[in-house]
Amino acid sequence: MAGTARTTPDERGPGGDLDDRPDPATETFLAHRNLLFTVAYEMLGSAADAEDVLQETWLKWTGVDLDTVRDQRAYLVRITTRQALLRMRTLRRLRESYVGSWLPEPLLTTPDVAEDIELAESVSMAMLLVLETLTPTERAVFVLREVFDLAYDEIAEAVEKSPAAVRQIAHRARAHVAARRPRGIVSASQTRDALDAFRRAVETGDLQQLLDILAPDVVMLGDGGGLKQAVPRPIVGVEKVSRVLAAGLGRIAAVGTLLPAQVNGYPALIFRQDGEIDTVVAVRIDDGLVTGLYAVRNPEKLSHMERETALRR
Repeated sequence: MAGTARTTPDERGPGGDLDDRPDPATETFLAHRNLLFTVAYEMLGSAADAEDVLQETWLKWTGVDLDTVRDQRAYLVRITTRQALLRMRTLRRLRESYVGSWLPEPLLTTPDVAEDIELAESVSMAMLLVLETLTPTERAVFVLREVFDLAYDEIAEAVEKSPAAVRQIAHRARAHVAARRPRGIVSASQTRDALDAFRRAVETGDLQQLLDILAPDVVMLGDGGGLKQAVPRPIVGVEKVSRVLAAGLGRIAAVGTLLPAQVNGYPALIFRQDGEIDTVVAVRIDDGLVTGLYAVRNPEKLSHMERETALRR
């Protein structure tokens, strides 16, 4: 879902002049902007929609009497969470009619995201797909508690539930995610090794090294959004996935280049054709093997791959 034009202030201030000191409301918003974007993105899996939520948050924030706000950061997170929840419910309906598999919108992330292991895991493609299996309220509670370490009382205000109810929701969401998240801590080096094998298979045509690290139950997903050709449904199992890869890798090498990049806090590959980004390839690793192979081709989801996005906790 494409976002509207961004009208929230950026780091240059509302007037666009680095020397202009912003007003107190703008200054506070700017101080927490990357945090608010991260909250919205983790709840939505879409950078375009997260930007829209920030715009809505900004508009509401400009109407607040700051003298009545005790904790401005918490207040902004609360506005962002409520706006994201409203948008999540709309997105759920839209995604039911999405053409083919839906994958999160990838982000070209700054190096410090990878250094924060917990943040990197929380925004990884694999984790964002796990979060898609939660209800909107469960996802909001899980993100605010497990990623941003908000107190239950603060979360209760954000999702408009009692603290006791939030504790129950958090327990349920935590168990749900634990059963589905990647097994064990995935290191950047493991991910990089898997992608290096993928890249070598493209460059040499020799699939064997790649096949050696594919799990028997590996799942391949492609997201073209009906705008680009992609596998129309999940491909499951090493034999079926290897057949698809064998058919496509040669064509990739002939028409473009694969380059490494830092995507959603982990190593990934960007396939460029005629200088333009065509596909972003990410993987999920479990117990040292590739269990998920994700290829995002929908051009509406690739706009945040041209410049780095800063994420914060």
